[in-house]
Amino acid sequence: MNKISIFSILFLMISVSIVAFAQQSSSLVSKETSITFFSSAPLENIEAKSTLGASAINIKTGDMIFRVKNTSFQFDKKLMQEHFNENYMESDKYPLSEFKGKIEGVEKLVNDGNYTLNVKGTLQIHGQTKAYTTAAVFNVKDGIIKAVTNFQVRLADHKITIPSVVGKKIAEVVKIKVDALYKK
Repeated sequence: MNKISIFSILFLMISVSIVAFAQQSSSLVSKETSITFFSSAPLENIEAKSTLGASAINIKTGDMIFRVKNTSFQFDKKLMQEHFNENYMESDKYPLSEFKGKIEGVEKLVNDGNYTLNVKGTLQIHGQTKAYTTAAVFNVKDGIIKAVTNFQVRLADHKITIPSVVGKKIAEVVKIKVDALYKK
């Protein structure tokens, strides 16, 4: 190999390493993402929680994503969990729920403090994607970001049908809470 080829390969390797480092240094990951949903209906309240969600944010661009495996939601009653996965979410067919969006004003998250910022994006549940905008509270301390948001999802928007026989046990609108802790 001649000197120009070796130099080109070395330069390329260094450039790729720098780009990879730059991307990593602006991204924070949450392996501790908790997602809870609550359905308040006349005959019964239903609550389920997953602590197995994963999320990442890019503190330079504001891009964010979170994913949760639908079968990871835990219910108080095993039968509710079975109905959730088999009849409503069809978890075999639609194994994941996912949000992709952008944090507005993300540049604030480089400084310690508490910030309420809007997050806009799309939520895919049950194979259906819908646009959402919600406020999220971010607490930044020593480069670690805690984010919490609450929003509501109309089941019909995601083509989740409720049989009339259980209509008074399941709300048409479900409250969602996402709680994530982001670290480099």
